[in-house]
Amino acid sequence: MADDSLFADFVRMRGQALYRYGYLLTGNHHDADDLVQDALIKLRSHWSRVSRKDDPTGYVRTTMARSHVSVWRRRRREVPTAKPLDHAFDDPGIDRAEHTGRAGRIWAALALLPPRQRTVLVLRYYEHMTDAEIAVSLNVSPVTVRTNALRGLEKLRATGVADLEVVK
Repeated sequence: MADDSLFADFVRMRGQALYRYGYLLTGNHHDADDLVQDALIKLRSHWSRVSRKDDPTGYVRTTMARSHVSVWRRRRREVPTAKPLDHAFDDPGIDRAEHTGRAGRIWAALALLPPRQRTVLVLRYYEHMTDAEIAVSLNVSPVTVRTNALRGLEKLRATGVADLEVVK
């Protein structure tokens, strides 16, 4: 009973931030919804262990990053439909990420990168993770992380967008 209440509190407190993180990884609302929902389902089944020993937010972020990588490894893409959502979310963080100005140009440029490069750059600059933490999250070597970051930044510089610090 107490676990259910603690889990519900966690989802209420961290839900928007996790959704925003999912949106930044996937680039669209539909895939972000799926990513967050799948990660929270996995968290719920391990809640008693994770809430006592680990950082639940870190667990969910790692689960989301790994799930996202698995999706694009399988080359499976879902096509969003024009069908409206059941309800809208008000999140100013998403508005910052997808609209005007320099931040909007950065997110538009990030959307053009291959998924692994985009994921590495989002984890590095938006989530402030180290290369070692990213490597563990994505189950790749730190060299792979640095290579993807370098290639992604080169592509961003070629588009005239290089300062990822502005997206915070």
